Amino acid sequence: MCSSDHAHHWMLCPQCDLMTQLPVLQPGSKASCPRCHTTLVSSWVEPRKRPTAYGIAALFMLLLANLFPFINMQVAGLSSQITLMQIPRVMVSEDYSSLATLFLLFVQGVPAFCMVAILLLVNQVRMPEGLRRWMARILFQLKSWGMAEIFLAGVLVSFVKLMAYGDIGIGSSFVPWCLFCLLQLRAFQCVDRRWLWQRVAPMPALPLKPLAGISGLRQGVRSCRCCTAILPVDQLHCPRCGAAGHARRKHSLQWTLALLITSIVLYFPANLLPIMVTEALGNQISSTIMAGVILLWSDGSYPVALVIFIASIMVPTLKMIAIAWLCWDAQGYGRRDGEKMHLIYEVVEFVGRWSMIDVFVIAVLSALVRMGRLMSIYPAVGALLFAMVVILTMFAAMTFDPRLTWDRVREKSIEEPSVDGK
Repeated sequence: MCSSDHAHHWMLCPQCDLMTQLPVLQPGSKASCPRCHTTLVSSWVEPRKRPTAYGIAALFMLLLANLFPFINMQVAGLSSQITLMQIPRVMVSEDYSSLATLFLLFVQGVPAFCMVAILLLVNQVRMPEGLRRWMARILFQLKSWGMAEIFLAGVLVSFVKLMAYGDIGIGSSFVPWCLFCLLQLRAFQCVDRRWLWQRVAPMPALPLKPLAGISGLRQGVRSCRCCTAILPVDQLHCPRCGAAGHARRKHSLQWTLALLITSIVLYFPANLLPIMVTEALGNQISSTIMAGVILLWSDGSYPVALVIFIASIMVPTLKMIAIAWLCWDAQGYGRRDGEKMHLIYEVVEFVGRWSMIDVFVIAVLSALVRMGRLMSIYPAVGALLFAMVVILTMFAAMTFDPRLTWDRVREKSIEEPSVDGK
């Protein structure tokens, strides 16, 4: 068995399972997998001070964003303004507690927790060892569920929709929220998973002498999906982080297909049923997703109509097709084009959560437009169904194991990882 010091120089690519010997990185550079080009490790200048500064600044901006009015609106002499915390309260009052919960979790809770976790972990604040490992385990799993920047995009789309009815203004907390979105993204970007785990717990020793350019499965080892430690293929629990795992995600294709089929079943009523109800001068108008796109297009808001159409219609549809294609290829029916399928997988992972933009638009409109019989907007059941479609497709992408695609591609040669400056 090799020493734990020697283990720091080797890594299994989490996307294609290729064994790679890591080079010595200079600050400001990163190493990428020679086969699928996934970033394996990044070496940041001031790796502790940067995320600490960004994290503290992000939390301060989040506090300011919740203390003051966010946006306001004036229609026919009547005015309305909201704070961020009024948005979930309005949804609860309209019996849509589920949407309020999603807003609190994805827009505020998850980003705030991640910033606190980064501050505690990178600065090695004293805490129980079990809590430290749990926090490091969950930090990167929650990264995809933080949607502060998507909510900001939804707010901007709401502005365009509301300009046709009255005057829209920004409150004192709007700029702090914009800064929070940027700072929390930057804080996450400056934290390297492998570097962080080296500060949390020591790397376990290698179970054998690794061979570069050969997949871990062929060498009888697997990578811990949580902390990147290299473990024997039959070892189910990682001694470093405690996470359970297998050489390949257990029943990956079955789970992915089950979630995909469920999302398809919900996708049709989500598009056919109204997502919001507009009450103007005593008349109620129900709007579906496509009806909203058509209305924006007919009003001349072509860019916004295009954004909503792409995010709410095209992206979910293409994402479902792409996930089905990935499953079909992983079962052995494709052309063994690992690079193309890996690109599809990366695109699916990146764009999926942006479909929530329409749900956040409805949240903003419902909270802000509260002017009695003159004009009011309420969420409808289609919004909840559409949010469930987005969440289910995100889970489907997460349960798919991209290494299944690469298992069908033979290793051509032993290669060195590429090193790039940041």
